[in-house]
Amino acid sequence: MSAAGSAGFEGDASPRGPVGPSGLLDVLNVASVVLDTEGRIVLWSPQAEELFGYPAPEALGRYAARVMVHERHFDLAVQLFADVMKTGRSWAGAFPVRRKDGGTRLVEFRNMRLLDDRGDVYALGLAVDRSTVRELERDVALSTRVIRQSPIGLAVLDTELRYVSVNPALERMNGMSAEEHFGRTVREVLPQVDAGPLEATARRVLETARPVVDLSATGRTPADPDEEHAWSFSLYRLEDAAGAVLGVAVSVVDVTEQHRAGVEAEAARHRLAAVADASARIGTTLELDRTAHELAEVAVPGLADIAAVDLLEAVVKGRRSSLGPAEHAVIRALAVEADRAPLALRAADPPGEVARYGPERLVTECVRTGRPVMVAQVTGEDLPRIARSPEAAELLRRAGVHSYLAVPLIARGEVLGALDLKRTGNPLPFDEDDLLLARELAARAAVQIDNARWYQNARSAALTLQRSLLPRHPPVTGGLEVASRYQPAEATSEVGGDWFDVIELEGCKTALVVGDVMGSGIAAAASMGRLRTATNTLAALDLDPAFLLEHLDRTTAGLDQAIATCVYAVHDPHRRECRIANAGHLPPVRLRAGRPPELLDLPTGVPLGVGGVAFATTTVDLDPGDRLVFYTDGLVETRRQPLDERLDALLALLEGPDRPLEEVCDLLLRTLHEPENSDDVALLIARATPPS
Repeated sequence: MSAAGSAGFEGDASPRGPVGPSGLLDVLNVASVVLDTEGRIVLWSPQAEELFGYPAPEALGRYAARVMVHERHFDLAVQLFADVMKTGRSWAGAFPVRRKDGGTRLVEFRNMRLLDDRGDVYALGLAVDRSTVRELERDVALSTRVIRQSPIGLAVLDTELRYVSVNPALERMNGMSAEEHFGRTVREVLPQVDAGPLEATARRVLETARPVVDLSATGRTPADPDEEHAWSFSLYRLEDAAGAVLGVAVSVVDVTEQHRAGVEAEAARHRLAAVADASARIGTTLELDRTAHELAEVAVPGLADIAAVDLLEAVVKGRRSSLGPAEHAVIRALAVEADRAPLALRAADPPGEVARYGPERLVTECVRTGRPVMVAQVTGEDLPRIARSPEAAELLRRAGVHSYLAVPLIARGEVLGALDLKRTGNPLPFDEDDLLLARELAARAAVQIDNARWYQNARSAALTLQRSLLPRHPPVTGGLEVASRYQPAEATSEVGGDWFDVIELEGCKTALVVGDVMGSGIAAAASMGRLRTATNTLAALDLDPAFLLEHLDRTTAGLDQAIATCVYAVHDPHRRECRIANAGHLPPVRLRAGRPPELLDLPTGVPLGVGGVAFATTTVDLDPGDRLVFYTDGLVETRRQPLDERLDALLALLEGPDRPLEEVCDLLLRTLHEPENSDDVALLIARATPPS
């Protein structure tokens, strides 16, 4: 057995056998010297040779004071040596020594008397470099103070992962004394903490020597058995100076507050993501029903298993509504969405239906007070206050509705209705986080719903005004057979501004007008009505088309911010011709038997209201059977295709055998006017007939 391997056994006579040497003495590098009674060196260790600079042959036999002590302290050293040898008391102190190379070093000594088996007396001197001792003392003092005063829990686990040391902070953290830790594993000390990952990590650190930082764990300790805590563990391997593995050092930080903040932040991120998703998906159109469906689709399944969007009937009709404590709520269901909840879906009001909810119903309370109503745990007594009828309550019971939440839809200070949410498959009840998310969704959606509501009312008013201002012309005039259409845009508020007119003039002549006021809504419809009236008045004077447009241009300039395009044509059946002037409008199409359809080559002119540019009149032939097609840009303009391609498509549809004009109108609108088009259309087709 080597000297290192035979260093001895543990002090408790443990049956585990001999252990490796401690590295502490190696760190100190203790020099050993033995002196005889005369003070001569009789034994000299290699460490002494290193400390004092004299090899053994030069030191042995010499007086120690001459070799080991600075000459200034020679007399004192001799006196101390004599005291040790005479009294047998040990002495300790520090002396500066002069090394063989002339350098001076402060050395700490321990001197004691020795006796051999024959009664001979010797002196043993142990010497260590004073700076090495002080460095070690500082390290030990610092380590001890840091460990005891540190607010961080610190522990040392041996190679079998049993506690051998804990600091006071960890005692407080775990609610157990140091003695209760010693000799036990983490899972034995803290049974309510999942110690498996921690112990597996500790074994890996023992094997690899790679430290692990910020290992997370949660659980409960005897210090606070009623609250869940979270900790961050850092582990690193402990080794002595010789490299022998002593165990694993563990630092423990209670990060419960940060953990809770992280959970809350994650919930907040989830809410923000849901709100961002809602912002992108809700309000893609200004259709009231579509907007309500988008809100319901956002809420399911992330927030609820079934969602319904209900509006007060008065709000749908454009009136303000306020409910008294004893009043019923008249509610129109706009949208219902469900995720694997067919029974609950059957219990909901079908979209479009109007229902009366009594004052005791929860949705009535929600819209009356403008405050959310949440029933985290629904009981049998709650269902009649949630459902629309006893039969619906039974369906909800069978569907397993266990949690309910109603959030008011409030926009611009007015309660519009409610977002009604239920959970069936999701086992968790609604909580405050769900309520916060539901309120954020409802707040954003309510503005979109209110916009859609007012748009719908404004669109209806503009459309009513627009239709009331359009003419009801006879199908046949003195020399023309005429068909017309007006079709509003389906997807947006672009209603109002497009018009057509058929004006009978003297001498069997007929004026044909198609125009488009820029803008939309009631203002555009009103401007259109004024231009139509002015056109009818001027047409009665039988003016040249270009001259008539000049008068209309001045009229348009007098309207508030009005600009319009217009084509004005006068058909004379006796001359078999048509005089046409254009004010910035798309050219009409002429169809003649045996020839392909053609876009008339007219001077485009500038829109009405621009001013300062003269208009020109062009005369084109129009024999009996020939047709003219007038239209506004809403028929052919789209965002996806160039205008030339769309005009070619118009000509292609018009090519072929002669068909009834009404049928041609339907064909053009059905084929060219796309649902997503954001403009309305005015269409006028005239076929020349022999004069009566």
